[in-house]
Amino acid sequence: MERNVGFIGIGIMGKPMSLNLMKAGHSLTVFDLNQEAVNSLVEAGATAAGSPKELAEKSDVIITMLPASKHVKEVVLGENGILEGAKEGSVIIDMSSITPEVSRELAEEAAKKGVGMLDAPVSGGEPKAIDGTLAIMVGGKEDIFESVKSVFYAMGKDVTLVGDNGCGVTAKLANQIIVNLNIAAMSEALVLAAKAGIDIEKMYQAIRGGLAGSAVLDAKVPMILDRNFVAGGSIAINLKDITNVMDTSHEIGVPLPLSSQLLEIFHALKVDGKIKDDHGSIVRYYEKLANVEVKRV
Repeated sequence: MERNVGFIGIGIMGKPMSLNLMKAGHSLTVFDLNQEAVNSLVEAGATAAGSPKELAEKSDVIITMLPASKHVKEVVLGENGILEGAKEGSVIIDMSSITPEVSRELAEEAAKKGVGMLDAPVSGGEPKAIDGTLAIMVGGKEDIFESVKSVFYAMGKDVTLVGDNGCGVTAKLANQIIVNLNIAAMSEALVLAAKAGIDIEKMYQAIRGGLAGSAVLDAKVPMILDRNFVAGGSIAINLKDITNVMDTSHEIGVPLPLSSQLLEIFHALKVDGKIKDDHGSIVRYYEKLANVEVKRV
């Protein structure tokens, strides 16, 4: 079913997701502070809105894809925000990675205006955003989820309703622990192997079919060997996510020793000027410690 979709936040992930929505036949209105990003979507067939409020007035499904909780709150609840313009019966889908607490708060505020809300963060990074094969984990009411399924499947392949509001972002926090600790473990192994002087490419071929093989290994080893740290998922975004992980875990009484270490690694990379790099740059933290570079022989 074709819908009038509004999309706020057309960055690394938002832009390809927006293009895929249009490709699937949905009409699209966009808003972003970056005018260049807006213009490129308008050229592709979208309509520009002057504010989140104006965008909400033109849309029955409003998607936000923004850096952090404070941005989502501002865009939904602020002056000229989504809830000032959203029609009763419309649905807000927040696809950012924010805290479960903020997600539930926004859903409550939306409900007061008769507006549905889903938290629906994604996994797969820029390549899967471009392909339209993102994994999407959703929190919210089942009837609202069912009503916007066609919108989700324009952007993703594996779309799962995990539970009520806040459950999607909780699943995303768990996802981020696994992905980033996976990159860190892989980095330790690669740096050990590089310092020992073995051919990393051959080692990668030797282990990828066994239990050490993973989507992370296949996505990141080629990038590291190419010394390509252009962000699909940046250190900045993952630092924010792991900070949310630690805040949430401490709130509910879950000690996470490895994730806390990971947070310090991200802070070290930030100090080292790597904040805009891909999170594959975790390897560069270990390379510095061992004074070695993981590269092709």
